[in-house]
Amino acid sequence: MMGSRRLLPAMSGLLALEAVDRLGTASAAAEELSLTQGAVSRALQALEAQLGAELLIRERKRLRITPAGRDYAAQARSSLEGLAQAALKLRSNPEGGSLSLAMLPAFGVHWLAPRLAGFSRSHPGVTVNLSTRLRPFDLRDSGFDAAIHFGRPDWPGAEHLFLMEEVVLPVCAPGLLRQPLESADDLLTYPHLQLESRPGAWRRYLAANAVSGRPPGGMMFDQFAAMTQAALHGLGLALLPLFLIREHLTDGSLIAAWNVEGRGLGCYYLVWPKDLPDRAPLTAFRTWLAGEARDIISSGSASPVG
Repeated sequence: MMGSRRLLPAMSGLLALEAVDRLGTASAAAEELSLTQGAVSRALQALEAQLGAELLIRERKRLRITPAGRDYAAQARSSLEGLAQAALKLRSNPEGGSLSLAMLPAFGVHWLAPRLAGFSRSHPGVTVNLSTRLRPFDLRDSGFDAAIHFGRPDWPGAEHLFLMEEVVLPVCAPGLLRQPLESADDLLTYPHLQLESRPGAWRRYLAANAVSGRPPGGMMFDQFAAMTQAALHGLGLALLPLFLIREHLTDGSLIAAWNVEGRGLGCYYLVWPKDLPDRAPLTAFRTWLAGEARDIISSGSASPVG
């Protein structure tokens, strides 16, 4: 339940305080707010009276914000920015809701985005806003309703919906190899392209194929997209998720260096904050996404291994 409404300040006072704190003078605040200096001064006085605290020190017709006033202005600024974002979401979809989703670049572009048209058709009133995030963050204070997570179900303070296990395949350009190698041991004779977020991927794959030698060195990348391009240009072998390379395998721009699929280093999950009431757009998206994941696995196109 909302706290005492008598403590909720008037918008005019909040806007005046935030502007004075940010701009430094009442005259600048008045100009930005299209008010007179007198109106700004009255709004600030009313705010102080309501809160029962001194927010500004008045010296020779100049205003100097107090430390307490500065802290309160920072809180006001954060709340005002939140209201502005909510207004933007409402204006972009006045008849429905919106969902803000943090996604991993490769998964978002190659697996999620091609399927979003289906969600839009079944839920035309929901606008999905996508942003890229590579690592876990505090969902509660981020402005995101949910995120795509790779690894284990260990995102702090979040509920997890399993989507699928990552299945990988070692691939390269046909200019580097004309056909798959005859022995998994031969994988050690070519450079291994590396991904910063999957430091043990090659070692695990080689061990699963009874290759005991030390993996060779190779170029390091921070995202799958750059590593895929390096593989396409013949710079080495890349251990890549199947959902990322199906088109390249179909058109022949990449081939399997060793034609055995393997487990990646984790799984993909949808995560959302614990202990917060569900919003209808998130509930609809979660139900839809769970169905998409089930369809992919049941059809075999996720190529589960084991």
